[in-house]
Amino acid sequence: MEIKGFTFSAVEASIKKPGRLDLALILSELPAATAAVYTTNRVKAAPVLLSMERSVTGISQAMVVNSGNANACTGKQGMFDALETTRLIAERAGIAEDLVLVASTGVIGKPLPMEKIRGAVPGLFESSALTDLDGLARSIMTTDTFPKVASCSGEAGGFSYAIAGVAKGAGMIMPNMATMLSFLVTDAAVDPEYLGTVFRDAVDASFNIISVDGDTSTNDTAVVMANGMAGNPTIKEGTPEALRFEKHLRETLLSLARQIVRDGEGATKFVEIRVTGAHSVSDAKKAAMAVANSLLVKTAFFGQDANWGRIIAAVGYSGAEIEQERISLSFDDVLMVSQGVFVGGDAEEMGSEVLRKSEFSVTIDLALAKGNATVYTSDLSHDYVSINADYRT
Repeated sequence: MEIKGFTFSAVEASIKKPGRLDLALILSELPAATAAVYTTNRVKAAPVLLSMERSVTGISQAMVVNSGNANACTGKQGMFDALETTRLIAERAGIAEDLVLVASTGVIGKPLPMEKIRGAVPGLFESSALTDLDGLARSIMTTDTFPKVASCSGEAGGFSYAIAGVAKGAGMIMPNMATMLSFLVTDAAVDPEYLGTVFRDAVDASFNIISVDGDTSTNDTAVVMANGMAGNPTIKEGTPEALRFEKHLRETLLSLARQIVRDGEGATKFVEIRVTGAHSVSDAKKAAMAVANSLLVKTAFFGQDANWGRIIAAVGYSGAEIEQERISLSFDDVLMVSQGVFVGGDAEEMGSEVLRKSEFSVTIDLALAKGNATVYTSDLSHDYVSINADYRT
């Protein structure tokens, strides 16, 4: 899919170890309307702090990303290194330094190997480094097992435009936003203020409804850049074009979010948790996230054990208002619990059969009102422990 006015490049800087692309650049031909969402962790990496400061303007032209090193908890030197990285890009691109955003992912607490980055930056501007979205996605991977890419197309004022994005994330995945990196580009012309509003809403409806392990990282960054080179009249809030743009943006982000869950570290299951009949959407989400984050629930999913009691217990401590005798629970279309008690019969065997599948749903009906929420999660396997026990080595 062509996205007018954007180029992507990636090179090997051997930031953590050789043999893979680990330094990437997204460059817009023109300054682009920009919106961003960052980690809510109060410990923030240097690149997050710098990009937060710069993205307030709502305009950027480049994003430089490294994997293998988070540049987090690195003190004043970490900020100096983030600033130098953006300065190197700005000088080569011939643009203002404050139009360059920066993101990092990898090991916390180690200084960036700036001599390697200085040596690698010029290569980002060579034709041999130009890549497609798949290559861009591969260059930002850490424990991911596959690149995460999504795209769609739309139309505004008779002009066609494209939206495309990449993401990385497999561990430390938990809303607030979600612990991951994601970069989206569109050649649509979009009002900057509206872009900020619609992007935050789309993040809430995608990256903020997933969980792999309940951990929130120091480096979460999601950015969208809209350079307007599709030539359409500017998309503004309250118009039919805005509604269509929002739909396309949400679809793209949700696709990326679901891919992150599917690639959860050591995951063998992709699980949709639905809560219906809650007093409010907020209550429904509380209950769904409690289930999605429960280690006991996630290990039962891995063991293919239809242990509905663990799920009911998680709902009970979630903080959502419940009446125990009203709750029902199903695995796919197999009813396990009705009016707060086990239905008996062959439900246990049938429920376990559902949990043997790689994808299934859990539906919890609180039967109180009309609040509904859906979140996505994975199981917790032996491999998750192994991956994270050896992460720094």
